[in-house]
Amino acid sequence: MDNKFTPTEFISVVNQTLDYAYGNVLIEGEVSSFKINQGKWVFFDLKDEESSVSCFMTLYQMRMPLEDGMKVVVRGTPKVTKWGKFSFTVQTVTPVGEGSLKKAYELLKKKLTEEGLFAPEKKRRLPEDLTKIGVISSTQAAGYADFIKIINARWGGLDVQVAHTQVQGLDAPDQMIRALKYFNERSEAQLIVMIRGGGSADDLACFNDEALVRAIAASKIPVATGIGHEIDESLADLAADIRASTPSNLAEMITPDKKTMISTVQEMVVKVGKVVSQKIDEQITRNQDEIDRITREIKLKIDKVLSDILQKQKILDALNPEATLKRGYSIVSGKISPGNVVKITTFDKIIKAKVEEVDERKNS
Repeated sequence: MDNKFTPTEFISVVNQTLDYAYGNVLIEGEVSSFKINQGKWVFFDLKDEESSVSCFMTLYQMRMPLEDGMKVVVRGTPKVTKWGKFSFTVQTVTPVGEGSLKKAYELLKKKLTEEGLFAPEKKRRLPEDLTKIGVISSTQAAGYADFIKIINARWGGLDVQVAHTQVQGLDAPDQMIRALKYFNERSEAQLIVMIRGGGSADDLACFNDEALVRAIAASKIPVATGIGHEIDESLADLAADIRASTPSNLAEMITPDKKTMISTVQEMVVKVGKVVSQKIDEQITRNQDEIDRITREIKLKIDKVLSDILQKQKILDALNPEATLKRGYSIVSGKISPGNVVKITTFDKIIKAKVEEVDERKNS
């Protein structure tokens, strides 16, 4: 007996069958008839040389700009609508191929630049005294191993917390966004580091995901990126506060080199020693100059005192009676009147004589 369904029942059974048979599937093709309705709903066809699949998604889910002619991979589920039309409900869409990737990159870069998301004045500097970092990377990637090796060799002692995520593929952006949220909620890391080694444009496409780029720009904790090789540029790099060309280069940027630091300290010690020695010599010289100055002042004072003493000595010598006697003079002592005996002192004799007559001396 044939199964009989109402249209609603039949569509429900078909969708159950599709879910069971396919679940989430990936389809790669070229975008055509792209349009956005009411600022909410996205419709486009995904085609190849022979066939076309109608696709539907919400604008919120579109993480990269799309245009007709772009080659993309979509992930989603096949559905039959209630109007009986087949449609593919898209969960994620990612450009593939160099041309499509470049076009999507330029469109999103223009959009976010006009919003001011990459403005230089929004960039924060590397935190001082860096001791704790949060790392977002695949722990199996060569870039991660290089990064850890270099920071340990250059400085060591950093508290490194790692959030293991995919760093390529459709699931990578959401995993990295969750890691960013995790570090921001814990508020322990001083810097969040996002690293990935080199790869093809398709491999690095996840770092141009709009939601991821916005999450980097919105992070409360500064974000540093080291993605790909020197020639690679991602929108994640442009949104980050600090950008390095490679994971190894980023490790060198955020850690001082202990060998260089030791050499610098040694040079500083030598320089300080020379400065101290020079200051001591200068102080000694200044002290000797001061001693010489004081000595000169003392000598001048002594010379002056000696000169004064000699001058006074001359005066005293001139007033000394002995000097007068040596010149042939004598000293008469006693009451000089007739009949009295007086004492006459010469340089080498004492004479006693009787005064017989005293006449007054008249000054002419």
